[in-house]
Amino acid sequence: MTGDHADLEQALEYIDPSTLDYSQWVGVGMALADSGLPCELWDRWSFRDHKRYHSGECERKWAGFGNGGVTKVTSGTIVRMAEDGGWVPSHGQPDEAMGWDDVATAVSPAWADDVPVEDADEGPWDPARQLSDYLAALFDDDEHVGVVTKSWERDGRIMPQRGTWAKTAGQMRQELAKGDVGAVVGDWPEDAGAWIRFNPLDGQGCGNSNVTEYRYALVESDEVPIERQQGMIEAMRLPCAAVVSSGGKSIHAIVKVDAGTDYDLYRKRVERLYGYCAEHGFAVDTQNKNPSRLSRMPGVTRRGKRQLLLATDTGCASWSAWEDWVAESEDDLPDTTSLADVWECLPDLATPLIGTEEDGVLRHGHKMLVAGPSKAGKSFLLMELAAAIAEGREWLRWPCAKGRVLYTNLEIDPASCLHRFRDLYGALGWEPDGIDGIDVWNLRGHAVPMDQLAPRLIHRARDKGYAAVIIDPIYKVITGDENSADEMAAFCNQFDKVAEQLGTAVIYCHHHSKGAQGGKRSMDRASGSGVFARDPDTLLDMSPLELTDEARGAYVDLFDARLRQAEYEALGVSATDKATPERGYGSLTTDELLGMAGDKAAGLASLGEAKRRAARASAWRIEGTLREFPSFDPLDVWFDYPLHTVDTTHELAKCDVEGEGEQPWKKGTRGNRENSGNRREGRKQAAEEAFEAARDGSPMAPIKDVADRLGVSNKTARRYLDEHGGFVVKDSMVCRKEADDE
Repeated sequence: MTGDHADLEQALEYIDPSTLDYSQWVGVGMALADSGLPCELWDRWSFRDHKRYHSGECERKWAGFGNGGVTKVTSGTIVRMAEDGGWVPSHGQPDEAMGWDDVATAVSPAWADDVPVEDADEGPWDPARQLSDYLAALFDDDEHVGVVTKSWERDGRIMPQRGTWAKTAGQMRQELAKGDVGAVVGDWPEDAGAWIRFNPLDGQGCGNSNVTEYRYALVESDEVPIERQQGMIEAMRLPCAAVVSSGGKSIHAIVKVDAGTDYDLYRKRVERLYGYCAEHGFAVDTQNKNPSRLSRMPGVTRRGKRQLLLATDTGCASWSAWEDWVAESEDDLPDTTSLADVWECLPDLATPLIGTEEDGVLRHGHKMLVAGPSKAGKSFLLMELAAAIAEGREWLRWPCAKGRVLYTNLEIDPASCLHRFRDLYGALGWEPDGIDGIDVWNLRGHAVPMDQLAPRLIHRARDKGYAAVIIDPIYKVITGDENSADEMAAFCNQFDKVAEQLGTAVIYCHHHSKGAQGGKRSMDRASGSGVFARDPDTLLDMSPLELTDEARGAYVDLFDARLRQAEYEALGVSATDKATPERGYGSLTTDELLGMAGDKAAGLASLGEAKRRAARASAWRIEGTLREFPSFDPLDVWFDYPLHTVDTTHELAKCDVEGEGEQPWKKGTRGNRENSGNRREGRKQAAEEAFEAARDGSPMAPIKDVADRLGVSNKTARRYLDEHGGFVVKDSMVCRKEADDE
């Protein structure tokens, strides 16, 4: 690439090498090499990042630039990065400076090589050979060619007439062999020049309907300086059958579009061609879309200027080859990395967002999926996570790095969503010190497919510095068939796009497939294609537990102790006299606490509330599939609206995931049969307590409320009630059998 790059050294002063990753640092070196600047400049600039600087590394990398192909990164890269750092070029803003993701082929007027045309009208030339070569490049010998040598004037402008179309290309080339262009096409006025139609005609006329094959399109610009046009046409690798100087202020590129007889295809390809040119700084005259359009005929003169055939068969060989080249040359895929080049200076790993290096769950910039059935409280769990990140506090049992969070709500009423956050803070007992770090984007009723949502999300969040973007839930934005691996892979790629362009972690939730999940691996429980489980860096799966009497009793005791402690602290009771290091305050018996408070009614009230809370609480097992960290032991939690709390009683560890005890391999031994009996009794007791809690003094309770208190689906709740034997379910309402008999 030629041109003035003297100011690139100044531009480097506005780029801090310590802020770049390895590939960006190499890209700067490639751009300097492509611009003809010395390696010493790259080495001197790199030394500013003395922590990562290695003597001799620049020279080793420099020697390999350009080997095996064209360098992909150009000076436009440095310009854009420097401008982002506040640099203003001394020569003014370039027309279309190339960005970091651009490649050398993404040309613009400011960066394409100039091709002088001043000498085109000097020296010997062969006009007949010019036109003959043009005809040979564009037409078969038996195809009719439209030519125009007569013109007329309108409002001071010279306009071509319809011309003639009787001769074939073969006839014209035979006559041109005698060396007289005028004898073949007719004489033309010197002030107007002559024209030719670049698509073959049927010999009956010169309109669109007379075009026999939509083979070529005309690319011409009167806005780009003529000395830049040929360089840009070559740099864009347009598949040109011929390139002609018009004898005026433009160059005509006759581009192969290869549309055959399909006019709709011709129109689409011309639109694609013109759009590509416009995107790369070549402003095309869009009036030239007509397939029977005239172009300048080579081999004639116009006001003393030659209409000169500059080249034939340049650029890509065909339209399809050009499309392939565009796809290959302008993809945004990163270059390969030689392991030998980075072995001694490996890039730093992203730091943990959730957890630590020794006990981590998710890194900054990575993806996490939370999967679980209905009523698991997944939205609450994600809101708890948003609060933990914003406050820099613990989530479940893992510390979170402090940062900003965007919570994208696709399902819940906006007011309910905001109230949930405040309820969560109250249940957690946290002061809302970091709530300015939580942004909520309420999209209920406004959800669009993820391929449309992703760019809008990126646009809104680009400068917000979010550590995490939470999307809840994804079924609202799924595009394609949930069970198709190909379509779900494309869908999940949108999360990669958000994570990469925003530098943020993307966290989203999805539902389980139907039916009991106990017999499946945790990573196979999410509904739809297995891509869901295999795509994210972290999968946390929530499965309901079949609670035993012991587990519920332990939760009653635990919650009762917490309530009593809070109540007696509020009463100002000091437990110092009775508490010991071995027992602690929470281990005091109910009678001891009641005696200290002198208020037995308060203690009984706390015990009753504990039982009610335990009856409605559900229990869940969280299992993790981690790509970046060692796996952790399953984490058992209680969900007591609106909060998930880690089980400290250790009784949940003895419970099975719902449906697990019903698997064939769980049956057959005496111990398993005894456990199965215990589980049945536990389910009966749970159904009893859930009904009592749900009916709230009424003889009947909605099945939905009973299911909510059991933490299971309506279908599973019906199974529990049927197994109990003492209940009847009619029209989604539950009552005792004796009440129904009455």
